Amino acid sequence: MNRRVLIVGAAEGFIIKGLEAKLKGIDVASVYSPPVMKDIKGVIKDTDLVIIFTDERMGIKADALVYIKDHCAEVDSQVIVIGTRSEYSTVMNYIPEGLMYKFFERPLEIETLITDIEKYMDEESQYARKKSILIVDDDVSYMSMIMDWLKDAFRVSLANSGMEAITWLAKNRADLILLDYEMPITSGPQVLEMLRSNAGTSDIPVMFLTGKGDKESIMKVLSLKPEGYILKSVERSVLRETLAKFFVSRMS
Repeated sequence: MNRRVLIVGAAEGFIIKGLEAKLKGIDVASVYSPPVMKDIKGVIKDTDLVIIFTDERMGIKADALVYIKDHCAEVDSQVIVIGTRSEYSTVMNYIPEGLMYKFFERPLEIETLITDIEKYMDEESQYARKKSILIVDDDVSYMSMIMDWLKDAFRVSLANSGMEAITWLAKNRADLILLDYEMPITSGPQVLEMLRSNAGTSDIPVMFLTGKGDKESIMKVLSLKPEGYILKSVERSVLRETLAKFFVSRMS
């Protein structure tokens, strides 16, 4: 049983216990947490979906909702909310619509919920929901390392030159391009110019990858107005956090 759901609610009462039994029946593991950040933080790892039960007793704090948002954005998972429309609107103040999978109004139709969770857990559906990132860099070993860091949360493709990237984009779509600033033959700025001049790629956001962190080099990179830049010395956790924040900002 490698599919796992986190259920957050005021108490592990009759409805939540019934849901846990139903999930077990479709080979989905579940873990319960009260609506407190420290408790959520202790059990949210390796969960594919978060279910939030809201009611007048819940009293979920903003920091807990923000933590759930940040986690789901980083690992590309989503949230189901069960409650009233008013309660759902409150949750939406902290978790953007792009991270919401479904809203179920009480009284809960549990069989419909289970059917939707089965659809969500389907491997093809999970893969299709992941954001697509194209990494463009002439250093194949570096690209492979970054791909290894990101492949569990994103659909990652590689191109080792600007022209290979342009060819790939003629048949495929990316949600973000990580583009090496300094490449031989066709440089990062030249590739960016080609992307922006093509109607099919002009709206794809681009972040530059750069090995130079001095002020003059960074100002040169930023003068081209990319979505941002990432130093090649970046740590795995910082890179994933940067990408998660970027995609969350585009959901708002």
